[in-house]
Amino acid sequence: MNASHADLHLHTVASDGTQTLTEMVARARACGLSAIAITDHDTIASELTGRVTTLLGVEVITGVELKVDFDGVAGELLGYFVDPASPALAELLRWMEKGRLLRMERMLEKCREAGFDIGMTDVRRHAAGNLGRPHLARVLVECGAVKRPDEAFERFIGRGLPCYVSLEKIGLREAVEILHGAGGAVSVAHPCLMRVPDWDSFLDGLVAAGVDAMETVYPYRTSPTTEFSISPELLAAKAGRRNLLITGGSDDHGLDSTKITLGQIRLPYEHVAALKRMTAQ
Repeated sequence: MNASHADLHLHTVASDGTQTLTEMVARARACGLSAIAITDHDTIASELTGRVTTLLGVEVITGVELKVDFDGVAGELLGYFVDPASPALAELLRWMEKGRLLRMERMLEKCREAGFDIGMTDVRRHAAGNLGRPHLARVLVECGAVKRPDEAFERFIGRGLPCYVSLEKIGLREAVEILHGAGGAVSVAHPCLMRVPDWDSFLDGLVAAGVDAMETVYPYRTSPTTEFSISPELLAAKAGRRNLLITGGSDDHGLDSTKITLGQIRLPYEHVAALKRMTAQ
């Protein structure tokens, strides 16, 4: 097997993916990847008990993707090589799980106000772990509100739409401290999709907060269209000048999901090696 490429952004049924850990690893292996990171939303799959393991001949890095408040800018952090047994990290994930439950209850209330007779039991049927909007999108398809899950995001549960409720988030510096305390390296997830008014100032703030890397290798579908956008190439250059590492991943959520992107990103293994050196792996 080619031992030179990785995908460091994958989701399983532990959050809003559609495949188990073993199924995701098998797909990654079939794509010729030698290393992957499982980065479920605000949770860590129960099968991942150490910071890194090997499954089906693939190196599997224990990761997590956290919703974070970047001092008023919405975004997410990726933690790599984290220890699931870290008490502070476990406490944070329990808090975020409760927040996701409360958010889903409020979104369901809005859905019922919009005329859709659905409840938590319907959502739970689609969720093996943390609750997320993709689970609700599948329910909206089932009840006939929309024809496809992506249509649910476009019409009802996307940011600013009638059934949307924002998720309470942890602050940047606290999140970085907890991820570092769990032995992890910290990268900003899909930063080119964030609405940042001044990237130089923003990056300087990230460095000051202890962020280690930027995810610039990502399947951005088109050039970002918001006024605060930045190209992956320019961001990678700015990150390099600040000695930030580069990470990358497909953000695949499994077969029969709205993000079937595994194989689109093949991050050279040298970037994994750099993360390993940082985290003493």
